[in-house]
Amino acid sequence: SFAEGMWSVVMALQVIAIDNDPASLSLVATCLGVGLVAFVLVGGIAADRINQRTIIIAVETVNFLTVSTVAALGLLGTLKIWHMALAAGILGIAAAFFFPAYSAILPRILPPEQLLAANGVEGVVRPVFQRSVGPAVAGMVIGATIPAVGAVVVAALFGLGLALLVTTRPAADSTARQPNTAQPHVLRDLRDGFAFMVRTPWLLWTLLFASLFVLVVLGPIEVLLPFIAQDRFADGARAYGFILAFFGFGSALGALAVSSRRMPRRYLTTMMAMWGLGSVPLVVVGYTSSFGWMALATFVIGVTDGAGMVIWGTLLQRRVPTDMLGRVSSLDFFVSLAFMPLSFAIVGPLSKVISMETIFAVAGLVPVLVAAVALTVARMPRDELAHPLR
Repeated sequence: SFAEGMWSVVMALQVIAIDNDPASLSLVATCLGVGLVAFVLVGGIAADRINQRTIIIAVETVNFLTVSTVAALGLLGTLKIWHMALAAGILGIAAAFFFPAYSAILPRILPPEQLLAANGVEGVVRPVFQRSVGPAVAGMVIGATIPAVGAVVVAALFGLGLALLVTTRPAADSTARQPNTAQPHVLRDLRDGFAFMVRTPWLLWTLLFASLFVLVVLGPIEVLLPFIAQDRFADGARAYGFILAFFGFGSALGALAVSSRRMPRRYLTTMMAMWGLGSVPLVVVGYTSSFGWMALATFVIGVTDGAGMVIWGTLLQRRVPTDMLGRVSSLDFFVSLAFMPLSFAIVGPLSKVISMETIFAVAGLVPVLVAAVALTVARMPRDELAHPLR
């Protein structure tokens, strides 16, 4: 998580150092998104068929080798945009296999009553390192040196993570099916997961909301925010890192607040309200030139995002059958991130014809309307009372 947090800043600032053009960062970010979306369904099927610990170790090996290559090319002065795009695509594919495997392994090693707390721990640790400490450290390292040095640190962290994974004792039950059990066809696996999603309104409409949320929100944050920081603040690299850090600390606080209490009785309503209303501060991000206001806005966004994600992760693990969790988790990532490459691809060129202020205003207000529609159409208030999780 620490390495991934640093990489988000290293990738953006390395691309800007090579070619200071939002379209170039759009290209690299799009490759990351395409790799993730194109392979996440395969990753979900693999998580239900292959030992999840093996998948996670393989992912960390790929991360280490990929970033090490970028770091070497950067230090040699031969790094090009196409190198960054290729690396981003590989890291996206690796992530497509990691997330379903991680989601599927937790319910196999923990009882149901401990899942909210476990997701809370993960919801605190991941934002602190991935969204706070990692970006802040990357911003300071790159501000004092060059992006290639930041890539070296990221590669070293991935290597340390790989060593820790290899030495960790395997879980007793980390394989979805026993080897001697007849395994259904891959396409049948995928069809069963898709059918479950379609016939489960709260799941289907949450994922549809997430799809539109990603389309309007993710591109501005990932592609345009680095340029806003560079343009509006004297030390753009450090400011960008610390802005992401405030988001991360907010996510950790939100996750801790939710996981330290019982599951909300109105868990679906709470989750959708967090994600819908939590996007409104993006309007402030687009318009302000004050670091304080921008940091506060991203902190609030982080609090609501972290709280909603802990509820969502626990909801999947409690209400989705364990033997389908890998596939449903992959469908979660696929459907909710389907528009991520499009968001990355269009927002850079779009910023040349539409002001960044307008783009961030749309990103902040559209999710409110979409969340209200999802709550109403899926009848979530009725569903959460009929299926209590407290």
